[in-house]
Amino acid sequence: PIGKPLHNKQCYVLDAALNPVPVGVVGELYIGGLGLARGYLNHPALTAEKFVINPFYDEKNSRSSKQLYRTGDLVRWLANGSLVFIARADHQVKVRGFRIELGEIEHALTGQSEIKEAVVLAREIGDNNTQLVAYLVSSEAGQQDAELIEQVRGHLRQVLPDYMVPAAFVVLDALPLSANGKVNRHALPEPDMEALRAEYIAP
Repeated sequence: PIGKPLHNKQCYVLDAALNPVPVGVVGELYIGGLGLARGYLNHPALTAEKFVINPFYDEKNSRSSKQLYRTGDLVRWLANGSLVFIARADHQVKVRGFRIELGEIEHALTGQSEIKEAVVLAREIGDNNTQLVAYLVSSEAGQQDAELIEQVRGHLRQVLPDYMVPAAFVVLDALPLSANGKVNRHALPEPDMEALRAEYIAP
């Protein structure tokens, strides 16, 4: 967990339309409050990208700021008011000619009740074929991996374009973490290459 906001800061977990998401649902972290910068010096484009008008601004609240800072972190609230880091929203890869935001796929995965945590990586398979691999932690004890994967794949095909649906899924008991508590992507295991090659169909 990242922890709880400082008393003079405000943290919002929002969807793409800047609407708050429920507790436990993944969204992007926005920060406001006292001491928030106005933007980046001599970088108007970056300022416009990272600083947005605060739709929740309350002039009667001394902690409220007119702007929010878009962190690029995908997080979720815990019931105790703490934030948990899930992934970066700006992890981009190119697969089969398509530029893909890995965080968008991870968001779609963790939006399913069966999935507690998820990470998506791009892996090199065979002759320089880059394929997406999803690593899942189930929220339901005792569920068979094959059954879970089939449910998850079916849902993703309904909400994402085909090129964003991972070619392979790996179910883990827990995601490996680094010393600072973030997911250690380098420690994620390789998928079953033979199964992945069999499933992959070249475009």
